[in-house]
Amino acid sequence: MELECRVEKRLGSFSFQADFQAQGAKLGIFGPSGSGKSTLMLLLAGLLRPDSGRIGLGDTVLYDSAASINLPPEKRRIGVVFQHSRLFPHLSVRKNLLYGYKRTPKEKRCIEPDEIIRVLALEHLLERGVNLLSGGERQRAALGRTVLSCPRLILMDEPLTGLDENLKLQIIPYLNEVSAAFGLPLLFISHSLLEMRLMTEQVLLVEAGRVKGLTSTEMLAQKLWGSGRQGYTNVLRLGKPHEQDGLYEYDWGGTRLRLTEGADENENVFELDARDVLLFKQHPQATSARNLLSCRVAELSPSGNRVLVNLHCGESLLRVQIVPESVRELELAPGREVVAAIKASSFRRVL
Repeated sequence: MELECRVEKRLGSFSFQADFQAQGAKLGIFGPSGSGKSTLMLLLAGLLRPDSGRIGLGDTVLYDSAASINLPPEKRRIGVVFQHSRLFPHLSVRKNLLYGYKRTPKEKRCIEPDEIIRVLALEHLLERGVNLLSGGERQRAALGRTVLSCPRLILMDEPLTGLDENLKLQIIPYLNEVSAAFGLPLLFISHSLLEMRLMTEQVLLVEAGRVKGLTSTEMLAQKLWGSGRQGYTNVLRLGKPHEQDGLYEYDWGGTRLRLTEGADENENVFELDARDVLLFKQHPQATSARNLLSCRVAELSPSGNRVLVNLHCGESLLRVQIVPESVRELELAPGREVVAAIKASSFRRVL
């Protein structure tokens, strides 16, 4: 996906401006409520007309005020999944799924219904009325309907808002699998940092009606930590576990981690709070922590009375939060070898 957007729009007292170019398979739009995220989505989809500017997607000009170009929504081939699923209540799941597919010209159809039904695990829901679906099932059906319209880009406007944490964590793997299986780029809108880290690679930062810039998802996490707006959480993608002595051993970039929680998937994602890691100058003689990792300091990022220590642990990166006094006592500096101690119970599975 190559996206260019230089637009201005005024809505009453609210003024919105964007001037950016971005490319990639999974792009995020991040910012607080009321910042202009949904406004940007509506402008891209053609559901709201800019006052001036230009929008381009790949080699297609969607809007250009100077050239009097303004493609209608149906010709932009941009699918939208809203916060609320907006399924047709009088149609079954099957008929909702096929609604956009039947209205897509045959030469534009690139995805077969049976494929998306399988990927989204909707087989047992096809004849059910949409009012009988759970929140997660409704969002999966809405995603399937959008994908079957064979769009060039899918816009997702906070699709997980309103779902409880368990449902969110069930939906995210489906979103990622759809993007990977069908080669569909996603533009994912959210104010949740965790959702951004699980769903995107780069993020557009939106604040007070302005697109402030483009950054990597991990740089966003560090920036928010540095501003004191929230603590830092490591997001670790681990392999399939093997049970050993009542614990579960996972591969993490060539390093073995022992956890109290098991899982059956080939890839599992866990959170680890940066404050839940202890550092030692050398290997401790005895400790209750089941994970003792030999690491090398890559960088120190101080912020007030906190310091975020970036560690290379084998092929992986671990971030640890400590206080300045600990930095001095441990004599930490780039290149310094340390041992990171982590309890097996400190990890929380998110996917």
